[in-house]
Amino acid sequence: MNLAGAAKPKLIPPYGGKLVNLVVEGAERSALLEKTHDLPSIQLSARALCDLELLATGAFSPLDRFMGEQDYLRVLKEMRLANGMVFPIPITLPVKQTEAIAVGKDILLRTPKNELVGVMTIAEVYQPDLDYEARQVCGSNDVRHPLVAEMASWERTYISGPLQVINLPSHYDFTELRHSPAEVRQMLEAMGNANVVAFQTRNPLHRAHEYLTKQASEAVGASLLIHPVVGMTKPGDVDHYTRVRCYKTLVEHYYDPNKTVLSLFPLAMRMAGPREAVWHAIMRRNYGANYFIVGRDHAGPGKDSTGKPFYGPYDAQKLLEQYAAEIGVTPLPFQEVVYLSEEQRYEAVDQVGSRPYLSITGTQVREDYLAKGKPLPEWFTRPEVAEILAEVSVPRHKQGFCIWFTGLPSAGKSTIADILSVLLMEHGRQVSMLDGDVVRTHLSKGLGFSKEDRDTNILRIGYVASEIARHNGVVICAAVSPYRATRNQVRTLFDEGHFITAYVDTPVEVCEQRDVKGMYAKARRGLIKDFTGVDDPYEPPVDPEITLPTTDCSPEDNAHKIIAYLQQKGFILES
Repeated sequence: MNLAGAAKPKLIPPYGGKLVNLVVEGAERSALLEKTHDLPSIQLSARALCDLELLATGAFSPLDRFMGEQDYLRVLKEMRLANGMVFPIPITLPVKQTEAIAVGKDILLRTPKNELVGVMTIAEVYQPDLDYEARQVCGSNDVRHPLVAEMASWERTYISGPLQVINLPSHYDFTELRHSPAEVRQMLEAMGNANVVAFQTRNPLHRAHEYLTKQASEAVGASLLIHPVVGMTKPGDVDHYTRVRCYKTLVEHYYDPNKTVLSLFPLAMRMAGPREAVWHAIMRRNYGANYFIVGRDHAGPGKDSTGKPFYGPYDAQKLLEQYAAEIGVTPLPFQEVVYLSEEQRYEAVDQVGSRPYLSITGTQVREDYLAKGKPLPEWFTRPEVAEILAEVSVPRHKQGFCIWFTGLPSAGKSTIADILSVLLMEHGRQVSMLDGDVVRTHLSKGLGFSKEDRDTNILRIGYVASEIARHNGVVICAAVSPYRATRNQVRTLFDEGHFITAYVDTPVEVCEQRDVKGMYAKARRGLIKDFTGVDDPYEPPVDPEITLPTTDCSPEDNAHKIIAYLQQKGFILES
């Protein structure tokens, strides 16, 4: 860890100064409730609800509302609010444009379960450029980025205005660890240290993390704020219930209680790498920290559609360094920490030289240990953490997954899917089938064939499939799903590697020959409008896990190709 120049940074208000508080209480709350009975309302997404909670409690200070257009545009262009203050991530509220969405009107804000959380007086209504927003915030429009994929479903209208929060979102888990920024500040101030080191985490803590957090706090004589994200993280991350159990047992048994605070952070991450690191540092300043540990590929979402990482391994560290003095937070960058078995200690990899060392990646933890029921070595993780992870881990061959067949109408998707389902049952897996035509009869009855309705149908199939896979079921989906962005949005619902695209690659002229329903012929005569492959485009997958040509390969052979892939990935056992 590089601690060069890690002197205590000067406090520059309002970073770390007075906190915004949007929660109304007492008589003011009662009077506000009286006015809400006849107001129109909107339901917030899970992301917007996380943002509202952090706005209300001051974690996003100096923000006191979802951003208006001037703030939004300058944040995208310069990473600054309209007043010039550094703020790298847009905090916005997408809504569907209706008569209720107009400047000067009050509107109720509700949770996805329709619980009332607050009131906004609309001061601005504006239309964002989501393509530009994605490029500026994420540095890419690649739909393999989870936020880019999600943005495809956002409404194209943003609103802003003064907020009055009546009820903060309800949390029933780990309530003793959920604290507002003001409460965390009080806890840290009671410890009596002038310096506070914050550690951002969305993964279980292992011994290398333990080593670097303790080293960082000792190096600058600081208290330590362990601040795990429990809002929205990367799809496929270990669930926060399991992670928090790991954090609790580590802090209780292996950290100094007189200088360590464990508090949960209900943030909806953007996985925006460098920009996100600066954002995280500003928020930790509001929670009372003046040092922030920044690791390799901080808040990175992994690899893009070409197999390259979205961000360089140390891009986040470099960007935060540029703004450190201005926001009053000193970054404590570190490289990978490895274990020197002969010396029985940990060391940064750049200090190891030619000495032999041990290291396990997160992928290896999931695939080579937990998925195979193999115990994690004690040099890597504490026994208590290993036990918790082992309790909730399912062997790979019992984990759920989705095979998503996509291709032109009459490409042969359902035929291959039917054969595959039989082969999977032969290998001992129970299978759920979600065929596009069948789903339209039941789950999506009433939907038409406009782009919006087709997207809705695919997202419904994806949601049901993700729930089956989440509970370790096997699900096969066979739907045209013509639009790349929608397919990638469905992908974000699944754990990494558990959504498998099977592209049935059949030329359109062959599909027409196979079309027993005569749909292509009707579309050619103009009797059917917006038919995929005729007058509406089909967007082939850019990088499908499996491509299945059908002109020179039988359906049985293609089904066996998928079986071989699943065996290679460990989802089914080899015979």
